[in-house]
Amino acid sequence: MVKWKRDLGLEGRMLLTMFLLAVVYLFFLVFLTFMNAPPLFMLLFIGVALGAQYYYSDRIVLWTMNAKVVSENEAPNLHQTITRLCAIADLPKPRIAVVNTQVPNAFATGKGPNSAVVAVTTGLMDRLNQGELEAVLAHELSHVKNRDMAILTIASFISTLAFYFVRYYLYFGAFGGNRRDSGGIMLVWIVSIAVWVASFLLIRALSRYREFAADRGSAIITGQPSNLTSALLKISDVMPRIPSDDLRKVEGMNAFFIIPAAVSGSFMNLFSTHPSTEKRIAALEKIQKELEL
Repeated sequence: MVKWKRDLGLEGRMLLTMFLLAVVYLFFLVFLTFMNAPPLFMLLFIGVALGAQYYYSDRIVLWTMNAKVVSENEAPNLHQTITRLCAIADLPKPRIAVVNTQVPNAFATGKGPNSAVVAVTTGLMDRLNQGELEAVLAHELSHVKNRDMAILTIASFISTLAFYFVRYYLYFGAFGGNRRDSGGIMLVWIVSIAVWVASFLLIRALSRYREFAADRGSAIITGQPSNLTSALLKISDVMPRIPSDDLRKVEGMNAFFIIPAAVSGSFMNLFSTHPSTEKRIAALEKIQKELEL
């Protein structure tokens, strides 16, 4: 029988990702200081931005998705299901939110198990049976148990700072001196893009691995990997038929979703936040065999 155990691979990847990101951003700060950027402004900007992102990440994500936190009276079946799954997973019950959209998806956010929010869309609840819904909810609870939500939130957020610095540089002329007149503006732009690309690749690699870890967690919590396989197939099959406008509205949340809501041909498909559905199903089939032993 497969039992829950600490995923050292995931924990190691989270630590490595944050360490490498810290190295990348330290280099960027040193470089901008060399280019006459005001150090105090940069430190204050980063401190305030990261603090706000960490403490208000769940509210920001819920606001972005127009998600509504629902009470037990408003969604009794959803609350009962999550209460039971939390008991199995040894987790405190998170807040529960519903997003009114036909895009079938779910996500978890928050700083940790004691402040987590699990959200599902109406499109998901309309299309999945009870077993499949439980598997998806267990997947999201696995993200909570693995504590990978805050890491991804912070890492994703600070990867955008390079662009803010560039805009500050271009539009406000914040960096002075001869370096700007001698081509410094182009150098800052190039380095900023390099910083963003490095951050982007690190975050995507972590995001893909954490989905495998959450799939495994779902299989362990429910004891039915086949239900998650069925749910993934249903969501993947429905996604191409969702209107492009609806998908574009939520694409920015792809890293948090169980399956990315990507418009065909969009940039998000080039470096996916998720492993392919085929690879995820293959991993779940392997877990199914382990459970049968």
